[in-house]
Amino acid sequence: MKRVIGGIKFIALVLALIVSLNGACRLLCFKTAHGIKQARCLYAQPENTIDVAFLGSSHMHVNINTALLWEKYGIAAYDYSAAEQPLWMTYYYLKEICKYQNPKVIVLDFFAPANFLDDYQYKYIADNFYGLRPSLNKLDMLKASVEPTRVLDFFPALVSYHARYQELEQEDFDFLFETTEEKSAFKGYTPYFKESQWDKPEFDAEDPLPLTDKSQKYLDKIIDFCNENGIEMFFIVTPYIKEHEPDRRYEYVERLCAERGIFFEDDTEWYDTIGINFDEDFFDFSHLNYVGSCKYTEHIGNGLKYRFDLPDHRGDERYESWDRNVLEIQKKVDEAGW
Repeated sequence: MKRVIGGIKFIALVLALIVSLNGACRLLCFKTAHGIKQARCLYAQPENTIDVAFLGSSHMHVNINTALLWEKYGIAAYDYSAAEQPLWMTYYYLKEICKYQNPKVIVLDFFAPANFLDDYQYKYIADNFYGLRPSLNKLDMLKASVEPTRVLDFFPALVSYHARYQELEQEDFDFLFETTEEKSAFKGYTPYFKESQWDKPEFDAEDPLPLTDKSQKYLDKIIDFCNENGIEMFFIVTPYIKEHEPDRRYEYVERLCAERGIFFEDDTEWYDTIGINFDEDFFDFSHLNYVGSCKYTEHIGNGLKYRFDLPDHRGDERYESWDRNVLEIQKKVDEAGW
């Protein structure tokens, strides 16, 4: 009997340690809306409900208003993106979302591949990495993203955030008690509420400049994966204050898409059609603000409806979390006074 009681106590102690460690990890872990929240909340989405996945850099989760896509077009979309995301990370994000969803279309952003050219990009790796669940796919992404000597700087995740107890804020404690239902109302979109003024870029490069070898390798992997899994592709450049050299890489991607039968649209060439106001619609040189994102989202929504056979799920009970997303975004707009 003493052995049984001792065994029960030991098991209880182990369980208590596991629960405590899990709670500590949830409290201390990073919680940015620059990729980590976008990745974490994917797992709260009803299975096989996302029809359009927006992949790439912060241009997607700042410039693409999922609530408006739903409210106006009935498109069930999710911004599954992270700050300055390179194509090798996008490839593993694509594989990750397809574990839980069956997207009909992926919309891929080319800002980061055209502007950041290093084979290892560490500035925003935390925003890209820490939101994914532990898996072989996540480990493969880490191996592709960091030099072998630096793997232990990021894995296991606790090594990076164990000392955050000195900088905890209210959102850290709120996260402990956030329900799956609450997380499901988040669709990745993170609106910005500020205006900045910029001059309109006037050039249009015609001499293409290839992507880096590593970016090209993973772009080919993304295209092959989509073709093998029956996923349609739409490659875009969202409105921002572009420069000449990246524009040459967009020209390269446009020609590649023409050769492979992939839809491509460089929306830095469509400012006037979209109705972008350079005095009112930008948050900074790289991102639209809330008003600009609404204008751009309407443009993208029309393009998606024109190019692809996407169902309208409004009124379907399985998609009620998109109705809650509309309310959540409207609440943010009201709080910002916009």
